[in-house]
Amino acid sequence: MSLNEASKKAVLVTGGAGYIGSHAVKVLCDSGFTVTVVDNLSAGHLAAVDVRARFEEMDLGDLAGLCDVMERGRFDAVMHFAGSIEVGLSMKEPDLFFRNNVVCGQNLLEAMRRAGCGNIVFSSTAAVYGSPKQVPIPETARLFPTNYYGVTKMLFEELLKSYEVFYGINYIALRYFNAAGADSSGNLGEAHDPETHLIPLVLRAAAGGFAADSPAKTAPLKIFGTDYDTPDGTCIRDYIHVTDLVKAHVLALDYLLRNGKSDVFNLANGKGFSVREVISAAEKVTGKKIPYKDAARREGDPPVLIADCSKAKKVLGWEPVHSSLEEIIASAHKWHSSQNR
Repeated sequence: MSLNEASKKAVLVTGGAGYIGSHAVKVLCDSGFTVTVVDNLSAGHLAAVDVRARFEEMDLGDLAGLCDVMERGRFDAVMHFAGSIEVGLSMKEPDLFFRNNVVCGQNLLEAMRRAGCGNIVFSSTAAVYGSPKQVPIPETARLFPTNYYGVTKMLFEELLKSYEVFYGINYIALRYFNAAGADSSGNLGEAHDPETHLIPLVLRAAAGGFAADSPAKTAPLKIFGTDYDTPDGTCIRDYIHVTDLVKAHVLALDYLLRNGKSDVFNLANGKGFSVREVISAAEKVTGKKIPYKDAARREGDPPVLIADCSKAKKVLGWEPVHSSLEEIIASAHKWHSSQNR
């Protein structure tokens, strides 16, 4: 899609104040789209929203408000990032995850239906696969999530199928693996509260954030599970740079607007790294020894998740550029260091 064509398209981004959503908003604005962000700021940051985007503070539980935004915006498409993401919490508060990831998601689809918006790009997850029998994991693998986060994402994918059949809303579901890194501008990065993702936790440990006298007063970095059937006993994950991830979202949006065909794609690098390998790479990037301690497995954590991304490369023309683990960590380290000055 040319810049001139993009400038005529309006996109609603839910969760656009969050980590991945804010990166997507920046790329959409750079590409010439007219962007509106809806976010309740429960986990996002208003400062992360690109100034070129219009912002609406709103919870997706507000169906009437959503319908109003959709009617006024006359959107060509929606990018849906909003939702609860912490795997461990999903096993303790499944009702919260069902509300945020399924019920609120249906509100969004219903608002789209009423406004006549027929395209959505959905931020799904590799957690829908659970503990796969085949690695690398293709999109055709059985969906059998081992945590409730994955269950709710799977349920929303089923809702997407239903709204396509009954109401003609076309979708792309992007099942991505472990997003990490930060935008090269240094203005956007990963900041969750509480933080549960490995790379920012490792970088916090490198910066002394887990020391006894640290003002952060956080628990020591833990390796959850050291007895998995992997070479070093720790979980293996497939990390993808957030910039590569959001470029795939724009390609998926372009594909959807041009072809109107629903589909599902994996997004990752197709390479797996263990928790210990991530810590080692971070030590090289930061030049610091990273303290940690071993802990019991977390409920719902599969041992190995590595993607087969050949479909996204073939169909969307997508190719990850920042595939080095050390490069991904270095970009995150640059952003985190700038926040601590």
